[in-house]
Amino acid sequence: MDGEQSCDLLIVGAGPTGLACAIEAGKAGLRAIVVEKGCLVNSIYHYPANMVFFTTSELLEIGGVPFPSPQAKPTRLEALEYYRRVAAHFALDVRQYERVDAITALQPGFAVRSSRRRYRAGAVVIASGYYDLPNLMGVPGEDQPHVFHYFQEAHPFAGQRVAVIGGKNFAAETALDLYRHGAQVTIIHRGAGLGASIKYWVRPDIENRIKAGEIAARFQTQVREILPGRLRIASPEGDGELAADFVFALTGYHPDFDFLRAAGVELDEGLRPKCDPATYETNVPDLYLGGVVVAGRNTSEIFIENGRFHGQVIVASILSKRPAERLA
Repeated sequence: MDGEQSCDLLIVGAGPTGLACAIEAGKAGLRAIVVEKGCLVNSIYHYPANMVFFTTSELLEIGGVPFPSPQAKPTRLEALEYYRRVAAHFALDVRQYERVDAITALQPGFAVRSSRRRYRAGAVVIASGYYDLPNLMGVPGEDQPHVFHYFQEAHPFAGQRVAVIGGKNFAAETALDLYRHGAQVTIIHRGAGLGASIKYWVRPDIENRIKAGEIAARFQTQVREILPGRLRIASPEGDGELAADFVFALTGYHPDFDFLRAAGVELDEGLRPKCDPATYETNVPDLYLGGVVVAGRNTSEIFIENGRFHGQVIVASILSKRPAERLA
């Protein structure tokens, strides 16, 4: 393990919010280090290859750097290029493929241990997102190799029977992409119909495909077990089985609550972290949250569009609390 390094602010997570925090810290004259267990904007990298954002490019901008796009809504590929360019423009110190294992509060500051080295930091921001941890259904067979919680490309599933579990936007887009690449698709959802949050240009497409019988839909249906080549399901019509060579269990994602607890962050009964909404500081002094982790399980409350401004608030709080001579 490398020797200990010091910084004013250590940021866990190199997503758009984490990068925005580092940019604001740099503008304030603070030394910031960003530690990321995957690659730069790791969650966006793992989005479906052909994904188009719901929002416009200007609402994804950070650091005042324009995000040009020839279309109204940018693609995943354009976003990856944009955030690479922003990180290079500000010469951000991003440590990729380095996992933060422990955050320990000192008096003052923090000791941070990663998979590669140790740090001393005056303040810490956890901006680790939520996309790395899927919401599991808790059914037998969920961990089999033909079951996936993420989707990138449809080509490998052409000619295959594929079950898509979930009724929100990600499930709908995945089902459509699989269908258009030759898969035999069944979408399974415990609700009476598709979720209300589906993108307005996706909804008529998926509904028309279901109405035409091109994509099968099983609503008010629960998966009881996943077996090789089939699912055991329960529906208002009774228990039964459904053929499926592959399964995409797209039932949502959540932040790493165990990591937050280990750092000393208190969570309420609904798993929302204790966090001052005016500063994003947790119950642990000088430990802040940024981005979607602020909302706990309510991951639909915060997106890039509003999380990108958390860095300004956090850095302002740090500066107001700590005179320059006390910073690391």
